[in-house]
Amino acid sequence: MSSVSASQSLSRTLFRFLGSMNLAITLLVAVAIAAIIGTVLKQNQPYVDYVLKFGPFWFEIFKALDLYDVYSSSWFLTILTFLVISTSVCVYRNTPHMLRDMRNFHEHAHQAALQRLAHHAQWQSGQPLQYSIDYVSALLRHKHYKTKQLDTKDGLLIAAKKGAGSRLGYIFTHVAIIVICIGGLLDGNVPLKIAQLRGDIAVETRRIPASEVPEQSTLPADNLSFRANIDITEGKAANIAFIDFKDGYLVQKLPFTIHVDDFRIEHYESGQPKSFESDLAIIDKDLGEPVRRTISVNHPFSYKGYTIYQNSFGDGGSQLKLALNPLTGADSKVQDIEATVKGSYPIRTAAGEQSLEIVDFRPFNVNPDPTGAKKFRNIGPSFQFKLRKADGTAHEYLNYMQPIEQDGARFYLSGMRRSPAEPFQYWFIPADAEKRPDRFLNFLAVLNNPDRLNKIALATAQSTENSKSLPAAEQQKVAEFMIAISRQFIEGGNERISAQIEKSVPEAQRQQVAELYATVLHQFLRNIYLSVLEQEGMDITQSASDFDMHFFENAVNALDVAYQYDSPVLITLNSFKHIEATGLQITRSPGQWLVFPGCLLLAVGVFFMFYLPQRRLWVIIRPGGEKSSLTLAGSALRNRYDFDREFELIRQDLTQKLI
Repeated sequence: MSSVSASQSLSRTLFRFLGSMNLAITLLVAVAIAAIIGTVLKQNQPYVDYVLKFGPFWFEIFKALDLYDVYSSSWFLTILTFLVISTSVCVYRNTPHMLRDMRNFHEHAHQAALQRLAHHAQWQSGQPLQYSIDYVSALLRHKHYKTKQLDTKDGLLIAAKKGAGSRLGYIFTHVAIIVICIGGLLDGNVPLKIAQLRGDIAVETRRIPASEVPEQSTLPADNLSFRANIDITEGKAANIAFIDFKDGYLVQKLPFTIHVDDFRIEHYESGQPKSFESDLAIIDKDLGEPVRRTISVNHPFSYKGYTIYQNSFGDGGSQLKLALNPLTGADSKVQDIEATVKGSYPIRTAAGEQSLEIVDFRPFNVNPDPTGAKKFRNIGPSFQFKLRKADGTAHEYLNYMQPIEQDGARFYLSGMRRSPAEPFQYWFIPADAEKRPDRFLNFLAVLNNPDRLNKIALATAQSTENSKSLPAAEQQKVAEFMIAISRQFIEGGNERISAQIEKSVPEAQRQQVAELYATVLHQFLRNIYLSVLEQEGMDITQSASDFDMHFFENAVNALDVAYQYDSPVLITLNSFKHIEATGLQITRSPGQWLVFPGCLLLAVGVFFMFYLPQRRLWVIIRPGGEKSSLTLAGSALRNRYDFDREFELIRQDLTQKLI
């Protein structure tokens, strides 16, 4: 018997704990904190984005806490489950009592108890008993009270009440919380997490074609809930989507095929996207004809419980014609290559075999001015790519097709970064009179050609006032000195020359030596530049134009930082055929059909609770010969200030009419 009694006592304690206000408030606070985290921290992004943003240490901590997918995390779903149980217990325990209270007039109240209420009054009435009863009943009904009369030992009791709907508000709000939480559980990928824990599914981390993704990383079409994305090229179709999950993705099969008939983007005058929309055809074996719909941002299409959103747009495999211009080595031959966005191509450079990976292409770029000016400009088409070495390391580049104007000159922009965590650092390459980088590349080609460099260096030494009278052997040494300085300049800029001077020249002579090096280098580079102009057919015996000399200054500045570019080739875009792709988000959320009604029920419940407060009045009329005594008492659960005024008005009315 004692064990049974202890078991029952434990059950009652647990039952009371689950239905306690403290537990409910704690769970609601936890849900609120989770909602804040889910709002501040962008959810369901690739793990690499979080690593770049937070660093490896905090990334691992946040990952362990499941903060990258809060609403589907195990701890959040556990909180929702306990909140459903706790709220259900509250409803189970309190609803019968509240329903009884709504029907009950509390007509068995005694005069002594009523006199202890905060709102009460007593007076003698000179009116007939029946008149007092009728007037009190009429006044209370006029104030929208329901009344009930009962003879008691204290006299005739008129019990009145209104605002019983506030009790319904309590029930509605609690039921709404249950409904909303159940909807959240339905959309929280609970089956997916269970399947992962059981080992039934495995996250795919490799970037491989969808057809090669194993079955263990593929979800069936009848998956209860999901949020997936897919990019579909114009004129193409897909019957799968991709779910970003943990550090990889899963393939979600669809019970129908989505065909993109057309994709359109409308632009502002500046070139920025104004709106974009897709013409879709839903091909379903259960239908005779495809279902055709046009979707746009904030105007999705729902079909068979699946909702298709216009989420983004991107490149669908644009075809690019590129030129690979050597930046190092004696071979200055340009390689032409035809590439497709998202494709990978082996190339041969002076640095050895490398892989060219085309990442993205944009036909227009309305961006903050890369020069630092506080304005926006459309700087034309651009393409993003990686050059991957044989050891697997890669640098990422962002090149623009058209030159931009700065300080009266035009420059080609080529951005480079060593990791996605870094911003692009731009190399400004001067454009020639034809708005091409050809003159600069020819200038650089001469600097990389030992034979031509030696010939120009020797000619420079023979024409220099201080060395033209020297023997041929000495002139050759001067030429070799020029070549060595130019090589240091190409490999490390002025910074490397300065470092070499500090290393090998006494401090007292450094300034003098630095000026000598600068003079020799400038004269040598100028003669190389003149040879390039002569190669173009110009008469170098005539004075160079302002444009040509300004170009030379910009070219030297570009060479000064060329070593930072760290690429054996400059890849330029000659032409392109733009192919667009629409980015769609496909969701299946059965829980939304519970969340929406739950929110409506919550709003109704809150309205009932705050705007239909429960109020009760009692009037005891005790006959006493020609006069009778009246006792008025009242109570209210909320809005005490309003009830104070109402009670006082009723008291004044009754006092004036029944004295």
